[in-house]
Amino acid sequence: MKSKGMSDSLPLKQESIRRFQDHVSSGKTAFFQKYEMDIVMGRREGPYLWDMDGEKKLFNLHCNGGVFNLGHRNQELTQLLNQSLETLDIGNGHLMSKERADLAFLLANLMPEDLDVTIFGVSGGEAVDVAFKIARAYTGRTRIISVLGGYHGHTGLAMAAGDEKYRAPFGPQLPGFMQVPFGDFKALTAAAENDTAAVILETIPATLGMTIPSTEYLQSIRNFCDEKNIILIIDEVQTGLGRSGKLWGFEHFDIVPDIVVLGKGLSGGIYPITATVIRKPMESVFHDDPFIHVSTFGGAELGCRVALRVLEISSASDFLNHVNQLAERFAEGVETLRVTHGDFLLGLRQLGLMMGLVLKDDVSGPVMSKAAYDNGLLMVYANNDTSICQFLPPLVMSLDQVDEVMEKLDKSLAYAAELRDFF
Repeated sequence: MKSKGMSDSLPLKQESIRRFQDHVSSGKTAFFQKYEMDIVMGRREGPYLWDMDGEKKLFNLHCNGGVFNLGHRNQELTQLLNQSLETLDIGNGHLMSKERADLAFLLANLMPEDLDVTIFGVSGGEAVDVAFKIARAYTGRTRIISVLGGYHGHTGLAMAAGDEKYRAPFGPQLPGFMQVPFGDFKALTAAAENDTAAVILETIPATLGMTIPSTEYLQSIRNFCDEKNIILIIDEVQTGLGRSGKLWGFEHFDIVPDIVVLGKGLSGGIYPITATVIRKPMESVFHDDPFIHVSTFGGAELGCRVALRVLEISSASDFLNHVNQLAERFAEGVETLRVTHGDFLLGLRQLGLMMGLVLKDDVSGPVMSKAAYDNGLLMVYANNDTSICQFLPPLVMSLDQVDEVMEKLDKSLAYAAELRDFF
């Protein structure tokens, strides 16, 4: 085996950083080193993660966009995965599967109306790609309308529905995609021509800054799609599975989508799996050739076992009540901090534990991310609205841990305000 610069003299963490720099991403390495945020994940448990050398401990308020809704290395889920390894592997997507059938059955029972059929994938981008493929095949049309500042993934069709900065370096835009401002119903209707197959929206667009839509806006889109026979796709990759205080975020707005995209938290943080849930009539696109779409690792049987338990946990009334209790406690705590830090912290955007801190200006989000890190909190600003710092705690944290977070957040806000004065 080639040596390629292996070293016995560097500390283990520094050797890991060097290998990451040389063989994974020199750009990310340079970024984190520049801002002295060069944590390399080591131990992780519940809401916490530690640097691999044990010197840095963070309370996770990022949760990888909701992947760790149930905390890091959830004990029940890890035990279930270990037990499942005694009899299962990933399975074969070409064959019928009890595990996929059981998970799809539970999803159908937890979804409203005739959202009864699920196509499994591995990533959120893949799940969105599938949604677009089905919408186009079912309607015989091609145009997809999405919103500016939204985010649906980095794969081919999903990336085409995102902002230009994510796709421009990789070539020209694919035909058939159109973006309109979020919250602008008139712009959406104006963009919807006769060849429109689908409209896709995140219930709450996290990358845009946790903007909470009005009920009137979403219901108007639902009614318009019904009138024009346009497929309404709701991306619940982050808002689904209880984060909003209801199992599905769209329940708050009294609408039923035609397609629902799920991911991130469905994995339990331990086995990648996503789901594209469609209305029953749309399954007809696969009738002539049921093998026209396949995913080798989509709906892996091990992942299905984990996701089934994730759904059972996340849909329980006691679990959702706890999420709402946490949300109330956080709202009270942030309001108290807003009074203290009113020149820097302007408010809170919130639906359940889908939250964003509204800060002074566009520089404040990145500054807050750094200040939070230095004070033991992992937080990430919204990439398409950097005046917002995303605030996504684990849904299973205790009420007492809210006080711990508020204490660290108080120090972080004070430090961030000081740092902001240097820019």
